[in-house]
Amino acid sequence: MGSPSDEELMERFCDGAPDAFEALFARHAARVQGFLTRMVRDAPLAEDLLQTTFLSVIRARGRYDPGTRFVPWLMTIAANAARDSLRHQRHVDAHASDEGSAEPTSASPPSGDPSLRRHLLDALQQLPPDHREAVVLSKVEGWSFDEIAALRGISAGAARLRAHRGYERLRELLDGLEAEA
Repeated sequence: MGSPSDEELMERFCDGAPDAFEALFARHAARVQGFLTRMVRDAPLAEDLLQTTFLSVIRARGRYDPGTRFVPWLMTIAANAARDSLRHQRHVDAHASDEGSAEPTSASPPSGDPSLRRHLLDALQQLPPDHREAVVLSKVEGWSFDEIAALRGISAGAARLRAHRGYERLRELLDGLEAEA
């Protein structure tokens, strides 16, 4: 017999098996952290949010319905943690003094042209969180619009529209960058 599915591990964890949680963490931590880093663009914050996400899994295990697909459930928790953090940061930034404006720290960019990666990450940060999430989930994580729709509780058409608007805005931002160069 092969290794247990995520859903089987989660059900075992709900039944009190801590090793099942450890297996889920080992299996998904890197993917979740990558997603969070792209969402908040701050590696130390993403690491904190990774811990928050898995702590939320522990706390929410009593509400996990057996048979629920684990990865979308986990990514919903991670996306909500990122969204809450971004909302909080906007609130803090709005009340910060003008002379001490907070500049987000950059996550280490993936390999390739560092300048292009930095510009892309900067442009991605300028998207509304819903559009950014749809772009990251569809293009980086490889999710279908149906999966994004299920994650957010919207229609597949709405998920597609969010991603499309995100792509269009990215194109505008990056075209503007070329014009400046």
